[in-house]
Amino acid sequence: MRAADAIVKALEKEGVKHIFGIPGGAIIEVYDALFDSEIVHILTRHEQAAVHAADGYARATGRVGVAFATSGPGATNTVTGIATAYMDSSPVVVMTGQVPRSLIGNDAFQEADITGITMPITKHNYLVTDEKELLRIIKEAFYIARTGRPGPVLIDLPKDVTIADIEFDYPEKVDLPGYKPKYAGHPRQIKRAAELIMKAERPIILAGGGVILSNASEELVKLAETIPAFVVTSLMGKGAIPETHPLSLGFIGMHGAKYANYAVQESDLIIAVGVRFSDRTTGKVSSFAPNAKIIHIDIDPAEIGKNVRVDVPIVGDAKLVLRELIKHIQYKRRKEWEDKVNEWRRKYPLRYKRDGKLKPQYVIEKLYELAPDAIVTTEVGQNQMWAAQYFKVKYPRQFITSGGLGTMGFGFPAAIGVKTAFPDKTVVDIAGDGSFLMNIQELATCVDYGIDVKVFILNNAFLGMVRQWQQLFYDERYSQTCLLCKEMSFEKIAEGFGAVGMTVERESEVEDAIKEALSIDAPVVVDFRVDRLENVYPMVPAGAALNEIIDEEV
Repeated sequence: MRAADAIVKALEKEGVKHIFGIPGGAIIEVYDALFDSEIVHILTRHEQAAVHAADGYARATGRVGVAFATSGPGATNTVTGIATAYMDSSPVVVMTGQVPRSLIGNDAFQEADITGITMPITKHNYLVTDEKELLRIIKEAFYIARTGRPGPVLIDLPKDVTIADIEFDYPEKVDLPGYKPKYAGHPRQIKRAAELIMKAERPIILAGGGVILSNASEELVKLAETIPAFVVTSLMGKGAIPETHPLSLGFIGMHGAKYANYAVQESDLIIAVGVRFSDRTTGKVSSFAPNAKIIHIDIDPAEIGKNVRVDVPIVGDAKLVLRELIKHIQYKRRKEWEDKVNEWRRKYPLRYKRDGKLKPQYVIEKLYELAPDAIVTTEVGQNQMWAAQYFKVKYPRQFITSGGLGTMGFGFPAAIGVKTAFPDKTVVDIAGDGSFLMNIQELATCVDYGIDVKVFILNNAFLGMVRQWQQLFYDERYSQTCLLCKEMSFEKIAEGFGAVGMTVERESEVEDAIKEALSIDAPVVVDFRVDRLENVYPMVPAGAALNEIIDEEV
């Protein structure tokens, strides 16, 4: 059969139900084959958005997300989406068109060396130079993307490869001698970890995104209750434990709650699971948990010892390792530590001023009150941090955000991917005005396909997080952060795309606006005109220790 038809048939065998992308000349054969498939293709308006949508789809479902793009600018437009997925370990397969093999290297029309460009930001990538290897490559790509530490894989398809005739013999197994992820933790290391836990008087569990990727939340909660130990998370770990659980302290780091940061700094043992100890989580590394021994459980051996010293390393899948670890733990209440942490929690709650202005935190609180089971995606900046602070996540994969790369423009197309996967779920993108403008064209995608994502813009007419830094550390020199445009109306823009637009300027309007937005069976953009100078607090300045916290007097 034609190789393009074989590609589509292979995707069907991999269980692909949805693809996000934009066609072009170099990948037109694959799109022609897709015309006869039951796979649903969502035509986005930008290739970056296609990859973000596939990424959101993958994070919400745990399955591999798929994106298509053509050669040249189509392929290069995928780069930010691929890098976002790579930093957050999201399983995505991106297929790009390429000029015919005979023209590669000749600067042909719409040629780009996308495998060279994406080599540092993919788990693996392929340029298909022999059509006989095509099906093996597709099988390997999906296997690599979803196994071990997940990540994006790119397949570059020269146009003459897609036209070639091949035998359809799709492999049943993958044989990659150099790639053997380790899933079971070393028994001796697990016993050592258990011994440290039983000796500890002030243990803290630090859960990262790896807990969610390995579907280990049930085991994590059981471990926390068995020790018992308070649980903090990284930003990517939100949802690893229900944030309403009495042992949950929420996320730590630059904008984590005071009590969570204090608990980490005063602990004598950190049990880190599926976390990479990023700088936003640890603060000043040399001052991170100075009195604590560290157990680090991670499927990627490269992460262990990379950023912080580790006393007991355990390489393996979080779910399997935690199951074994629990067998060696006996309940031992540490009342003094429990009382101390709970006192910090009472003394230093998350809070903000109520001065009559419309506060972004209030919007998030009301959304949580009215739709606690909604899947929330976020953009990046102040909106992201307020969402992380005030939306209490109840279950894994409920909070979807760009962590490692910090990609503005991620949340809206990611929400499209989530809603595509779960059409019966309420999906809300919490956005900033700066971030939303970066992929606002995807309103057309939502309207065309009836994808009724809700976008709640916390509109302060600033690039808010940069403005906050300029206020605190640059003498209020607001260089190029003001987005104020008196004539611009997100409500009218939404309506221009055929979506529903709303504007909210007063606190008294918030609840009714959210209820109305959630009740409408269509894409909705709500422009919340919030206090322009509201800051995200608490805040650990860059380079400071986790307990060196700037806070606002309330």
